Amino acid sequence: HLCYWELMWAYSFEQNWMEAYRYADRLCKENNWSQATYVFQKAAILSMLPEEEVTKLGENVVALFRQVEGLRIRIAGKSIPTEKFAAKKAQRYIAPIPGKLVVPALEMMYVWNGFTVVGKRPELTENILSTLEKAEEQLRNNPAPSEYQLDDQCVVQLLKGLCLTQLGRLVQAEICFNYVISSEKNIKGDTYLVPFTMYELGLLHKQKGDVRTAITVIEKAKMNYRDYSMESRLHFRIHAALNTMGSFTAKLPPSRTPA
Repeated sequence: HLCYWELMWAYSFEQNWMEAYRYADRLCKENNWSQATYVFQKAAILSMLPEEEVTKLGENVVALFRQVEGLRIRIAGKSIPTEKFAAKKAQRYIAPIPGKLVVPALEMMYVWNGFTVVGKRPELTENILSTLEKAEEQLRNNPAPSEYQLDDQCVVQLLKGLCLTQLGRLVQAEICFNYVISSEKNIKGDTYLVPFTMYELGLLHKQKGDVRTAITVIEKAKMNYRDYSMESRLHFRIHAALNTMGSFTAKLPPSRTPA
């Protein structure tokens, strides 16, 4: 089953969604580690396929997303963070007229740190960037935007910024990240986006050679935000990033100034 999980991601990195679906489906049917995560992942992958392909497979994306909340489990009385994240994202599909997530499989790829893998393959990164640019255009031209329009745009901009960073297009990447950060007060549900984006912006500054600014921005992401999805996961990433910057961290005390 661990191999199925890895194969699902390997095909996802290539955007071979049909093959990725086959392994996601097998995990749903054969493994009970986290059914909420598996079902969400399966639905997210199906969301990347044309609707006619999903129909041919006999699947119902809305029904799958609606199952997620009821499949959540607790370990020692505590929720699994990825299940909590998935359930929150899946809430859009609970309404009588369900909303849609914009690029859920790519968003989950980021949650599981997959972009660090994709970034080593420029051709895969370019292909994902192309998918994100198409999603960006669809959102821009949507004649009936949902109440989550800005959230969706910010998801796309965060992921687009990651791709651009990995391709060395840092000026464009910074514009994407700043779009998300400047939208903070108007984001409706995906509040995790701003601290995660600030962290990525910090890494971008490090890549530019400006370690002092990098540390300042990453410290803001750490100190100024609370109670958002995947908070502990971001704190692990922040801790690892600051450690790689060595003694520089000792020169800059934590700050709680406004982001």
